[in-house]
Amino acid sequence: MRSGTERRVCLLTGAGGGLGDVFCRGLYTDYDIIAVCRNRTPAAPSQLEWFVDPLAPEMPVPENGSRIFVIKADLTEEGAIERVVDLALARFGHVDLLVNNAAYSRFQPLGIVDGDATLDEFEPHFAVNVGVPLRLSARLAQRCWVHALDENRAHNRNIVNVSSIAGSRVYPGGQALYAASKAALNQLTRHIAAEFEEFGVRANAIAPNSFPAVVPTEQVVRAIVELDRGDMTGEVFSVGVEAEDAAGGRHALGADAR
Repeated sequence: MRSGTERRVCLLTGAGGGLGDVFCRGLYTDYDIIAVCRNRTPAAPSQLEWFVDPLAPEMPVPENGSRIFVIKADLTEEGAIERVVDLALARFGHVDLLVNNAAYSRFQPLGIVDGDATLDEFEPHFAVNVGVPLRLSARLAQRCWVHALDENRAHNRNIVNVSSIAGSRVYPGGQALYAASKAALNQLTRHIAAEFEEFGVRANAIAPNSFPAVVPTEQVVRAIVELDRGDMTGEVFSVGVEAEDAAGGRHALGADAR
């Protein structure tokens, strides 16, 4: 198996969801991916399986040289984030790209004042959508990045937070808590970028329209890769929204963002 020094190492949360699965299936030969998932694993080769060509069982199979490294974890549990960071660094020695993709969304169609449903959902929305990206970014910085300015810049290390267009717009259907948590994630991203600049790590967020209903999931994945390859920092980029219609100080990302 190729080492993490030959390819960029990406720590991806929410790897078992729709976006995570597309990311892993499309990019597992381009990145060394640490795929963090709670239950469902991405449909890509991983250390959990081994491939054999039945017609030539002694011959190497390409999938075995590009397997993702799956870690199952509930990132809201005490100590889980620290365990994930420790396992990632033990496996690859460093992380070049952190993609905070894990998300929680429960809508309250009858509104904020309908019983206690909205009040009960406050903690899980902010724990997953804001707390997990914050804690992962902090722990990874403390254990890998904070004393490696030259190396971070040389490897163009960065964070991409997966936000939502709902973080700056009001949509019907009881999205208040989800939208508020994504708005908080947007502002958190800007602060991370400002603070992590000191040791050469960038941070941006993408705010896609609904996917795959409105925006192809593959387009969202391309936006993440575009940010990883670029030099921008401290911004929130819309995906699947016209540039002139982008709200909340965001910019449209990529020529195909429409």
